Amino acid sequence: MDALIEYSPSLLAGAWVTLQVALLSVALAVVTGLLGAACKLSPFPPLRWWTMLYTTVMRGVPDLVMMLLVFYGGQLLVNAVIDRFEWDFVEIDPFVAGVLTIGLIFGAYFTETFRGAFLAVATGQLEAGRAYGMTGWQVFRRILFPQMLRFALPGIGNNWLVLLKSTAIVSMIGLSDMTRVADQAGRSTHQPFTFYLAVCVLYLVMTALSGYVLGWLTRRYNVGVREAQI
Repeated sequence: MDALIEYSPSLLAGAWVTLQVALLSVALAVVTGLLGAACKLSPFPPLRWWTMLYTTVMRGVPDLVMMLLVFYGGQLLVNAVIDRFEWDFVEIDPFVAGVLTIGLIFGAYFTETFRGAFLAVATGQLEAGRAYGMTGWQVFRRILFPQMLRFALPGIGNNWLVLLKSTAIVSMIGLSDMTRVADQAGRSTHQPFTFYLAVCVLYLVMTALSGYVLGWLTRRYNVGVREAQI
């Protein structure tokens, strides 16, 4: 217990790093997912084909393998390119690599979530908006996006919880998140169970708070919607 108290500042600092990675990654994933959904619903075939290739690759390759590929392989590729111009060696920051990798991986999942949610909105409502003289942007902002978000929230919530737990893989590329701090502390004190248990508790706190926020958002976006009676 004394060892846990001694390392608690480092664990909390690692938890903050984990939360930063998760929040920035989900922001990137949402933006990527919206763009991917728009491309998949596009009438232009090359956009659909490239987006399908992206989602297939990102969902088919294990997260850890993709993380190592981006961090180590990407570093070699970048330096091979800049070596032609005789520039200085570039070292990819583990934090940046972690955010980019996790964000792009879950961008593929968000693409499918948003695509299904867009298709769930009744086209008659969009036609009614245009009939009232709304522009395309007004139809999207006032009718399509709010209703799409209501349909997408369950998928967004599930993806966020999985993404939050997946941040543990950034410890494999040297980023001092709470998993890596716990591993180092456990090795130095010979008490790995104590520190990994503390990490479990911290993740549970984050996911519990996330569940509360997601529940509030779900209730907020379902105001005025009648639930189906079985």
